[in-house]
Amino acid sequence: MKKVNLAEGAKRDPELYILLAIMTGAFTLVGWHFSRNPTTSSSENRVAQAPDSEPWKTGGSAKYQYHPHGDMSRGKKDAPSALNEVIIPNVNLPRELHEKYNKWGKEGY
Repeated sequence: MKKVNLAEGAKRDPELYILLAIMTGAFTLVGWHFSRNPTTSSSENRVAQAPDSEPWKTGGSAKYQYHPHGDMSRGKKDAPSALNEVIIPNVNLPRELHEKYNKWGKEGY
């Protein structure tokens, strides 16, 4: 078997140079795009936390606080819960499970 080197293959197929230029340009554009706009795993926005608003410092109800829109002149607000709460009516559960998991109408909810 005869070894075919790269120069001979390129002389036989000159369209490979055009393909190489197109692919190099495509990879360059993709690299530039992702260097400017890196992808993230979620679409959450970072929110500036109000200084000294940790629940263990304020003695609060285990909620962090923040300034709306990052404006320090506005008062602090409690951060929303990290857990989504959904009320599902007409669920048939044993009484002990209902008392344990049902938060509707209880203090703090």
